[in-house]
Amino acid sequence: MQPVQENPLLLSLTLANLLSKDTVKVELIPEKKGLFLKHVEYQVTSQRFKISVYRRYSDFDVFHELLLQRYAYRTVPALPPKRVLKGVLASMSEREFIEGRRRGLGRFLNLVARHPFFSEDELVKTFLTFSGSDVQPKLRDSFKKMGDEFMTCRYATQAKEYLPADIQSCFSASRELIRNIHNSFQKLRDRAEKMAERSKDNATDLLMFGKELSALGSDPSPVPALDSSKSMWGDLRHSLHGLSTEFSLLADKAAEQGRREEDDVVEKLHLFLDLLQSYRDLCERHEKGVLHEHQKALQKYSVMKRQMMSATVQSKEQVSVEQLESRIVQQENAIQTMELRNYFSLFCLHQESQLIFTYLPITSHILGAFVNSQVQGHREMGQVWNALQSKLSGLFTGKNGLQSLPLSPK
Repeated sequence: MQPVQENPLLLSLTLANLLSKDTVKVELIPEKKGLFLKHVEYQVTSQRFKISVYRRYSDFDVFHELLLQRYAYRTVPALPPKRVLKGVLASMSEREFIEGRRRGLGRFLNLVARHPFFSEDELVKTFLTFSGSDVQPKLRDSFKKMGDEFMTCRYATQAKEYLPADIQSCFSASRELIRNIHNSFQKLRDRAEKMAERSKDNATDLLMFGKELSALGSDPSPVPALDSSKSMWGDLRHSLHGLSTEFSLLADKAAEQGRREEDDVVEKLHLFLDLLQSYRDLCERHEKGVLHEHQKALQKYSVMKRQMMSATVQSKEQVSVEQLESRIVQQENAIQTMELRNYFSLFCLHQESQLIFTYLPITSHILGAFVNSQVQGHREMGQVWNALQSKLSGLFTGKNGLQSLPLSPK
């Protein structure tokens, strides 16, 4: 009985497999300021390699460029922009932009470090582990030794054999579905961002509410004698002054919920969206790159054949005919290579589509994080509100003839 032949087109992976490959943290380290130079540096820590290295944005840029050259037929995530885009993020402060870029670089590295093919590549290992100051030349040397994936993959020249007969319709269907998923997740991300922002705004409002109560209670203005109200207002004012502590605690809880929503929900949505966008970019590279080049090569070949026929019919010089023959052979070889690359590109696209679907269960992670954040936030804030309610009941009842306040629903 012959062994079952491996089908390299199929990826036997789960989301848990991918997430367990590595977790990379990117932390901002203090800015270095010189006479004419100011730059941001990052501490990159790989859980897999158990090492921390220091990188600048330019290091990420070179790494991304080489990774894209080596894996032109794969989902290479984009880098966050180096600078604030004109007219797009005009209201964003420099600190907010740098923090957003740090998060983006972290997502980029985690997607790369967890990719089934990138994770074992020398380029990735070098970027995550090399501690010397000359990391960029080191990365370029690594790329020169390997070249692009087509030159090193043992399935490159046999890719056509593994592709289904209806590969084009499969590709179109996958692309359309992933485009719809991307659009939906963008809307989810936008809503999640607004909710996280509202939690932070709520924290600010609660803090200011407490401060206003404290200011009201601390007002040193004398109270005129108006029947018994002087005594009542004096006691009430003293009580208001002490409520700022509870409102400060409420503000802290609301801010914590905002941070949880941002870190556990919004950030996961951004991660998946970065992957989805890289797939859409890959589809465009396939159509505008290798497919377009293949068509151009075929057109050029057709022109050469017509020139050859014309030269033969008109009995032109033997040297001219031989030169045309040589060029046609070269063009045929180029076309053959392009055809192989085209099939390899489709082969990779098929695998990358599977990768997207392998990541789709992250939806349940995101929903779980969202629900847990809401439950925890409401529980913690509810405890403070209940304590405040009890405190108000004790403060404002049975003293100096004050009436009981309707603190509980009837």
